[in-house]
Amino acid sequence: MNTLNENGTAVIDIQGITKTYTVGEIDLQVLKGIDLRIEPGEFLSIMGPSGSGKSTLMNILGALDQPTTGTYLLDGIDVAQLQEKDLARIRNKKIGFVFQNFNLLKRTTAQRQVELPLLYAGGGGNRSLWAKTALEAVGLGNRLAHLPSELSGGQQQRVAIARALVNQPTLILADEPTGNLDTLSGKDVMQIFQKLNREQGITTVFVTHDPWIARHTNRVVMLRDGLIIADQPITNPLDADTAERPSEAEELATVFENAYYGGKAVEYN
Repeated sequence: MNTLNENGTAVIDIQGITKTYTVGEIDLQVLKGIDLRIEPGEFLSIMGPSGSGKSTLMNILGALDQPTTGTYLLDGIDVAQLQEKDLARIRNKKIGFVFQNFNLLKRTTAQRQVELPLLYAGGGGNRSLWAKTALEAVGLGNRLAHLPSELSGGQQQRVAIARALVNQPTLILADEPTGNLDTLSGKDVMQIFQKLNREQGITTVFVTHDPWIARHTNRVVMLRDGLIIADQPITNPLDADTAERPSEAEELATVFENAYYGGKAVEYN
């Protein structure tokens, strides 16, 4: 499974995207003119403070909402012009979603959870095999018949990743995918995402507020007040196999050291 297209088309190409919501008599402009191009096989993070517009941008990228103005080409298809029925088809065929809260059905086994996108797409009799293969790809080949209540948080997120993968999407959108996980489980999930991107070329976009998670990706796009204020590559991404997250004490010590001891040596004699 490899999502690299053959004609050089960008996976995401948006130009002049704006989004305005009307609240009573007030027009609230959340996105104010976004230009963004994401090539096949990229792994990037979208970051920004609360109110920056990153959730709105993710909803537009995921074809869950449409822009007020601007163009959005998803794998060459003009998504901004589609009706809801066609948007639903594009979402199911082109995009795999992974959410912070897993969004699993409580009384449904792992294998059946992963089969659902295939069912909605009208997949044939190979659904069980494809779901099993996707679960094996995230290390859950021995958990096919388990319910969410019988799985750890990290395992539930792996099921969600397998569900996102099973339709062989052009793009995976992950919204705070480690936000509800402990450090070890979050590390395991990051290993899976990095492996899928490196070995299968799956284009992956994270929406996150966590700089540590963003440093595992290859590019960071920063939003503020509905605009992109920075877009830069990460020269040496962290490797989830080896990188250890610093403790809060270590992080605070680093902040203190940079802020307090950042002056000239003579100041501290």
